[in-house]
Amino acid sequence: MQVGIIGLPNVGKTTIFNSLTTAKAAVANYPFCTIEPNQGLVSVADNNLLPLSKIYNSAKVTPAAIKILDVAGLVEGASRGEGLGNKFLASIREVDVVAHVIRCFYDENVAHSNADIDPENDIDIINTELMLADIETLSKKKDKFASLSKSGDAIAKESLEFIEMCIAFLNAGDVNRCAEQLEKREDLLKQLNLLSIKPVIYIANINENKESQILFERLQKKAAGQKIVKVYGKIENELCDFPEEEKSIYRKELGIENDGLRDFIAQCYIMLGLITFYTINENETRAWPVKKGINILDAAGKIHTDMQKGFIKAEVISCADLIASGSYHAAREAGKLKIEGAQYIVKDMDVIQIRFNL
Repeated sequence: MQVGIIGLPNVGKTTIFNSLTTAKAAVANYPFCTIEPNQGLVSVADNNLLPLSKIYNSAKVTPAAIKILDVAGLVEGASRGEGLGNKFLASIREVDVVAHVIRCFYDENVAHSNADIDPENDIDIINTELMLADIETLSKKKDKFASLSKSGDAIAKESLEFIEMCIAFLNAGDVNRCAEQLEKREDLLKQLNLLSIKPVIYIANINENKESQILFERLQKKAAGQKIVKVYGKIENELCDFPEEEKSIYRKELGIENDGLRDFIAQCYIMLGLITFYTINENETRAWPVKKGINILDAAGKIHTDMQKGFIKAEVISCADLIASGSYHAAREAGKLKIEGAQYIVKDMDVIQIRFNL
């Protein structure tokens, strides 16, 4: 599961990627500095980890993490191969959530692919190129089903009509109706892996100036109903190597209300459909990201395949109950611990101890 950071050239994609991952990927004032996608892991902030670690005085604390991909900048005509169009589109197919960076700042020292800084136009360019690429994908599938339907294949004929309907929706710019229809055909949904229907979160790359706030308000109107986070990209990049406490102090001094990067990561975690469970012992307190709805047997396999193969049972307690109890012994005495079998569905913030045979 991964998030792809996309946008036009020089909107601050790699700056924000570096702020998230401290990867120090190359940043330059010209288009296509990023060619091959940069990849990194981003830790998910979690206030439960420290109190949980105190129960066993764990030597190590490991937060959950998600994968972030910094994709090369897209330009108008990418669906026809302009710029790094083919690389860009191929990279987006690999991601589960699209994080679209929109430039909401003026800086004459940072070039822009268009004459004006225009959030609305930036969104339209990206969305149009993704839809055009999807129409091409659908058209290829349409040709295949048209050929099969000529031989009397009833299923192919039905699928052909379905694909034609999806193409018509995209030609009309109606991505939502296309997505709604594809939800009814999971087989085609997975095969096609369309770009324009992937979940999107907008990152407004802003600075402290009033002009930047005006650009942000324009973005809000354009992307009404979508998830949007504000990130002070340049400032966050400068704070990369600072301890968290110092970052917080510096933001307050500048009048920055929220940690935009933290908000962004939290939103992505939800959009990826992830929940967290914990394992704790003397060696490590660890948060594990897993898909919502996973059973405990599969969750055990995330920890170690031996646990999955030799699974006997699991002790499960909610994180809140364990922290409130202060120890496993006290939680057991209070009847808060439960014994669960292989088909138990893991809940968000469960603390789990797996019993297994080697």
